[in-house]
Amino acid sequence: MIDYTPLYAALQHIPELRPWLAQLPAQVAEGLSPHRWGDLPDWHAALRALPDIAPSTIDVQCAVSIGSAEDASPEQLAELEQQLRKLHPWRKGPWEVFGLTIDTEWRSDWKWDRVLPHLAPLKDHLVLDVGCGNGYHCWRSFGAGARRVIGIDPSAKYVAQFYALKKYLGEDQPVDLLPLGIEALPPRLRAFDTTFSMGVLYHRRSPMDHLRELRETLRPGGQLILETLVIDGELGECLVPEGRYAKMRNVWFIPSCATLESWLRKCGFENPRTVNLNTTSIEEQRRTDWMHFESLADFLDPKSPHKTIEGHPAPLRAVVVANAT
Repeated sequence: MIDYTPLYAALQHIPELRPWLAQLPAQVAEGLSPHRWGDLPDWHAALRALPDIAPSTIDVQCAVSIGSAEDASPEQLAELEQQLRKLHPWRKGPWEVFGLTIDTEWRSDWKWDRVLPHLAPLKDHLVLDVGCGNGYHCWRSFGAGARRVIGIDPSAKYVAQFYALKKYLGEDQPVDLLPLGIEALPPRLRAFDTTFSMGVLYHRRSPMDHLRELRETLRPGGQLILETLVIDGELGECLVPEGRYAKMRNVWFIPSCATLESWLRKCGFENPRTVNLNTTSIEEQRRTDWMHFESLADFLDPKSPHKTIEGHPAPLRAVVVANAT
């Protein structure tokens, strides 16, 4: 259902990525295997049922906004919403689609606004977004001038969400999402000008390995944008939750900013610097009509909202920028 042929053809003209093509189609086929994802036929059916609507306008610079309600008939708009809701839960966004607001769990636009002032210009950059979810920040990177953006995320549902929206954002645009984790990339690739890893590090059992993997995606001098949970602490301090953290099972290491910067230097990055700290609010991460499951308000101690339900420090997120050697 998702045609990666144009991407494969484009990668033939990017020398640094051409060697990946020998294994990439097989990796994609495995990542989108119905044996792994029992609901995949339903997601494909939703993609096929999306109405054909030509947007009058597209904005990926100030937001991600596609067309207006006047571009479609009421019947088309009703069908559009019905099919997009079949891809629930929508976690990253928001998206404006022909007058329909996909009000996602995360206000990912707020995170982008915190990151953007600290980016080296993305104009003509080859950008990788690791663990990108449904690709919201991929489109914002493209809007900031990147020449090609590749997102990777192993969740096939997020891939389906991405291509549902790419149908209207432009199927010929140089922005794609692959159903892969970072371990699928060839070692020592050294191809990308900018790599994003946002909301991934604390889910990795070995943070050092993840940082080395990120470094190997970047050309020398390329920039890493790392966004992750941190704790308020000194050099060497790190929270290792024995059980869950904010009801999440797969949270392994939450370092202090000084510790994280030290890890980055140890893994071959230059000039790591924390450029933003932000305590996650229930306005930024919340349950919505497009994400019915539990969210941040359910993860915090109702008597002490500065703590998680387990008694750990409430989510504090840092943006750290560094350069590959």
